[in-house]
Amino acid sequence: MFKRHVWLRVIFLFFLFVPSAAAEHRFIVRTSLGQSGLQQTCLLHLCNVVRSLDGGVNQVFLVTTSDLVNSDLFLGTLRLLPGIVDAEVDQLLAIGSGQATLLTPPSGLSDATPVGFYGSVVWQGYALQPAAQIIRLSDAQNSFAVTGVGLVADIDTGVDPTHPALINVLLSGYDFTRNQPGGSELTDWPYASPPACSGCQPANVNQSTAAVLDQSTAAVLDGAPYAAFGHGTMVAGVIHLAAPTAYILPLKTFNANGTGYLSDILRATYFAVQNQANIINMSFDFTSPSVEMETAISYANQNGVICVASVGNDGQQMVTYPASYTTVMGVASTSDLDARSTFSNYGSEVWVAAPGENIVTTFPFGTYAAGSGTSFSSPFVAGGVALLRNLKIGLAPADAAQAIAHAKQLTPQLGNGRLDLYLALDSLRP
Repeated sequence: MFKRHVWLRVIFLFFLFVPSAAAEHRFIVRTSLGQSGLQQTCLLHLCNVVRSLDGGVNQVFLVTTSDLVNSDLFLGTLRLLPGIVDAEVDQLLAIGSGQATLLTPPSGLSDATPVGFYGSVVWQGYALQPAAQIIRLSDAQNSFAVTGVGLVADIDTGVDPTHPALINVLLSGYDFTRNQPGGSELTDWPYASPPACSGCQPANVNQSTAAVLDQSTAAVLDGAPYAAFGHGTMVAGVIHLAAPTAYILPLKTFNANGTGYLSDILRATYFAVQNQANIINMSFDFTSPSVEMETAISYANQNGVICVASVGNDGQQMVTYPASYTTVMGVASTSDLDARSTFSNYGSEVWVAAPGENIVTTFPFGTYAAGSGTSFSSPFVAGGVALLRNLKIGLAPADAAQAIAHAKQLTPQLGNGRLDLYLALDSLRP
């Protein structure tokens, strides 16, 4: 054993100073050594234990090395060391990517008529939009006297904590990009919040979103540094539309430019479970498998947490994560005519579909936006699960999936069909 360890050490040092393009190499490491034991290993192998990723379980850690280290050699060496169960690269992911486009803002984005909405005042164009009618939201809420219970964790870019429509149901959350309490995405906005103005008009802020803003603010947002700004607030608004009395826990793992590390998503998943979330919505996707992401999802499932994820916007039959994990409900997008959205991925990973075109929802600065993408289909299902929990508080993940599967049949490409909340709730009748 001693000779083998020395040989591995020699190999590691030989390749230590092979240049690599990245500024820092990041790895997700599962170990049986605990944090102190892993730190001792890193003293010998020139790495750094940054933090625990599993909320105190003390088995999964973020480890970094110098940018001069050959990352492939380090990873291979690390996996052979005693006490290292597994290791993988910490992927840099992107949210809101793909081919979803918003050609013309829907009429609902111009309907700012104030209406009462479960203790707050919202735009009529938001409350009465076509997508809500398609999934029979009001029929479901009124027929079964349900408005949503429990806690929905939203892993995303954060949420505007001051939005009048959301303020009554938002918990403080956590910002994993800054390692601080609070899940506000306004921390990514370096300017003073734009004042409310009666003359604001819908303006494109990125390929898939139009928001009601003044032109100068819209122009600033239409650029790479803010490619995903508002995404989390928009997703939270859809959850709130479907389940207006369920609480929302914003977990910020993506920056305004749309990038975020897999390690932060892992932290957010464990955080959600350990802070009593009942549902996790994940409006993002990636294509490289991750053992640790699957393990985190399994941990959530074993603790009774129901997971929902978007399948992606590449317009292809392809495997994406986390939607393709067996304990996650993967959600595709449909048009208002019940056809698969051209941008929506499809295939075996789709559990159900939901409207995802021209969805009117909340946007930072207390305003509203319309967006297209499977990102806005997934929260309809997550909110729908919160309605199901009104009828059955201890709803298990498998039972929730079976209830949601009572949907309107469309095409085999779209799994069990398009979401119908009345049918889903009706399936839970004794």
